[in-house]
Amino acid sequence: MDRGSNSHWQVYIDHSSFIVDKTVLAESCEYFRALFQSGMKESQQEEIHLRCVGVRGFLVMLQVLNGERPVLNSDQIVEAIECTAFLQVPALTKHLINIVNSENCLLMYHTATTYGVWELSHSSALFIRDMYTDLKEDVHTLPKKLVEYIESLLLSSYVAVCSHSPSTDLLQDLQRTVCYLDEDNGEWKVLTHLPVSTSTTMAGVAVLDNILYIIGGVHDVSKKVVEDGFCYNPAANTWSTICGPHQLRYNLTLIGHEGCLYTVGGEYNMKTLSSVERYRVSNQSWSFVSPLPCPAASVVSAIATNRIFICLWKGKGATEIHEYVPEQDLWLLVTTLIRQHSYGLYMAAHKDNLYVMRNGPRDDFLLCVMDCYNLSSGQWTAMSGQYGNCKGSLFTAVVRGDSVFTLSRQVTTEYTVQDYAWRRKREMKGFGRIGSIYTFLMRLPKATTQTTTVFTTYLL
Repeated sequence: MDRGSNSHWQVYIDHSSFIVDKTVLAESCEYFRALFQSGMKESQQEEIHLRCVGVRGFLVMLQVLNGERPVLNSDQIVEAIECTAFLQVPALTKHLINIVNSENCLLMYHTATTYGVWELSHSSALFIRDMYTDLKEDVHTLPKKLVEYIESLLLSSYVAVCSHSPSTDLLQDLQRTVCYLDEDNGEWKVLTHLPVSTSTTMAGVAVLDNILYIIGGVHDVSKKVVEDGFCYNPAANTWSTICGPHQLRYNLTLIGHEGCLYTVGGEYNMKTLSSVERYRVSNQSWSFVSPLPCPAASVVSAIATNRIFICLWKGKGATEIHEYVPEQDLWLLVTTLIRQHSYGLYMAAHKDNLYVMRNGPRDDFLLCVMDCYNLSSGQWTAMSGQYGNCKGSLFTAVVRGDSVFTLSRQVTTEYTVQDYAWRRKREMKGFGRIGSIYTFLMRLPKATTQTTTVFTTYLL
């Protein structure tokens, strides 16, 4: 690299120096962009001295801007927060948000609040709120105002809805409800009734920015697809409609991620689809994006470290995990799990681990066993133990903090997540409904969970 090139700066921090690309820094950091565009003499210099940023934080920033996802210790976290606060680096702030966990959330929250990195402060506080019971003793070592802010936030509730076909105003099905788990009493309660024209049978169901979306679904055995999409806002306790995707589909997977919904694969007219569409909530429009590597229905998916992953069943015991990269609009093969006479049925994510639940081998087909794939190490580990059966609960699982919630008609179970074993924490009443079950997390206003409306209003 040419040290004298006008396209580079030599940045000095304490007794260390770094040669950095001016364009990269100007595109990624508000501080350097302002400096670069200011016309001041510093913008023409080849050397810059930074006094409010530590070496470790600056190194982390350079790693992130280079596309890496570094795992950080406590000192690196503090200096990285200091760096993003001073230099205003959205990519670094986003990376810090993506790696918030039970070990670092208190440090993230306190430090981000101190330096005024409010997006990270809020995200850390939400994580702490969801783990408040487990972290309560440590939380109360924080300043009183920080504790009060955490306690003012809404807890994520475990929510479920079964597969239901549309009904009519005259013949409403009272079972067509979205329910939430009342954890204090260990039982399920009605949150809202589905609009009469909504179908959750073979539909795509996902939560994005605390709004529940239902896309597709069929009217009946004819498999006529419901064309409109529906969304539920728990803050207002109201339903509204959105336009459906260009390609009608059922048995699809719906994924919510960073302001967008993705309809992944599915079927239409008995044909399996590979097409994927993206709905941008900001402009309420659908567009096709890169298709799946192969046609697939009922695709298993999970979000880990804010990245989209899916499982594709390839036959002969092979389950492929692919990542969708929105910035490049492409699917990347991450790894392949091979287990004879077995296939992936569900996937959950915790920290940088993907847990693939699958049926047992030939003679234990109804058993549910798991394998764990660590994204950082690229290694598979077979989980110890067995976790229920096909009539049991583990083929739907939702992660909140260090807990996983699973359910069946008989029992709702909370597990404590450990890397290579899940420990049963408590059991509550089962969901008590028949049919396929969709589960997810939503932050529900206290008034909503205390008083449920009998008649749902929705906008057409």
